[in-house]
Amino acid sequence: MDYTSQVLIVDDQALMRNHMYRLLKGEGYDLHFADNGVEALEKIFQLKPDLVLLDVRMPGLNGFDVCRKVRENESTADIPIIMVTAFDDRSARLRGIEAGADDFIPKPYDTLELQARVRTITRLNRYRRLLEEKAKFQLVADLSENGYLLINDQGKCTFANHQARLYMGLPVDMDQEIEDAFIDVVQKRFRLEPSTAWENWPDWTPDGEPRYLLRPETPKMPPLWLQVESLDRLVSNEEMVWMISIKDVTSQIVARQDMWKFQRAVHHKMRTPLIGMYSGIQFLASYNDLPEDEVKDLLDTAMRHADRLKDAIEDVLQYVDSPNLSQTGETFALHDLPGLAASIGTSLEVDNINVGHINGTGPTELSLSRKSLEVILGELIDNSRKFHPLHKPTIDIDTSITDQGNQIKLTLKDNGTNLAPEELKFICQPYYQSESNFTGEVRGIGLGLATVASVLWSVGGQFTIENRHDGDTGLEAHLLIPIAGSSTRPVQV
Repeated sequence: MDYTSQVLIVDDQALMRNHMYRLLKGEGYDLHFADNGVEALEKIFQLKPDLVLLDVRMPGLNGFDVCRKVRENESTADIPIIMVTAFDDRSARLRGIEAGADDFIPKPYDTLELQARVRTITRLNRYRRLLEEKAKFQLVADLSENGYLLINDQGKCTFANHQARLYMGLPVDMDQEIEDAFIDVVQKRFRLEPSTAWENWPDWTPDGEPRYLLRPETPKMPPLWLQVESLDRLVSNEEMVWMISIKDVTSQIVARQDMWKFQRAVHHKMRTPLIGMYSGIQFLASYNDLPEDEVKDLLDTAMRHADRLKDAIEDVLQYVDSPNLSQTGETFALHDLPGLAASIGTSLEVDNINVGHINGTGPTELSLSRKSLEVILGELIDNSRKFHPLHKPTIDIDTSITDQGNQIKLTLKDNGTNLAPEELKFICQPYYQSESNFTGEVRGIGLGLATVASVLWSVGGQFTIENRHDGDTGLEAHLLIPIAGSSTRPVQV
């Protein structure tokens, strides 16, 4: 991807233009020609060539006039111009200097001298242009709120703007080189999520899967989400590099999570009491001759559901008044898992949820709030219900402690439908709706499982989903959730 210098040859004599062509065609230039001053100016303003070989003696608009007009225009003022003059024409040289010529070649010219001068000036002009473009890029990059880097084939940063250095925890001195590879630097502060998107770094990800640098949430710090995108492949300092952008997308991710949690909370908490209350009132309205005791029972039932609906609405209003559904530092007691699962099952009308015996974990607190875990399990259980042929799945939930002793693994297995490998590959990507391929039903906007993954990543956990391995049909989801107070996160610098 080498840059080819453009050279414009201006001479009113076809013989001289052909002679120049024969001398320079083997030098690798992109050659252009003009046979008069007016055409020369048109091509100069259009092409912005790296060099103009300009004959002095031309009818009409001569070489001096062309040179002056080029220098008067801001967009072309820096284009190098070599004037071709007679060997002893001292006055022409003086006029050329006054007009702004950079150099002179006498007629008849020496072949090697012509080639050497053209080669030298085009190289200098190319270098000047590179410096100008680099200066412009650095100026724009340093004023940007985003981080910008150039990454070579060895994975090292050859350039990082001010914001990128701040993200990476590096000195902001632009003259200080970055010695370590980009991946080695960022892994001291961030997790690479999802791991599959980083396997072919820094090349473009398959199917446009987003890459994130994630600093997980701690009791003292909220999560930080940086989206990393490979923009282009280009030449810098005679080597191929990737141009990389780093953008803070924390507000978008958190807003997406909060909206999803809000929708799940509303769906779970309001649906059942609303249906119960409405059914009771509808029955009363339909029959005017019911016995007094039946009327009282129906009213009592409707009132109980109304109380539940009132509590749910108050929970929603409380949520709206709070900055986040999951407050930093909140935890969930693992021994409360059976009760939580049963509550979600009742709300979603999923009766067969079995939580295995929690062995040897003691009074373990998970680094996840009750509300966050409630909507995560609600999303997974609701998906199991939708994918089951009869919408009545059996769900088994098992728990275990990882070998390191710092995380709890929750495994949810259902007896619904298996997914094809290509479905599993994309199921956690935003806006992907697998259920439409099975039932024709498109509900929501396809953010559920993607948000499950991002919520777990935010606290230093992990999420995967796959077909069952025990020979039965259905899916199994694996949630790794850090135990409160344990360290599963990168070092915070």
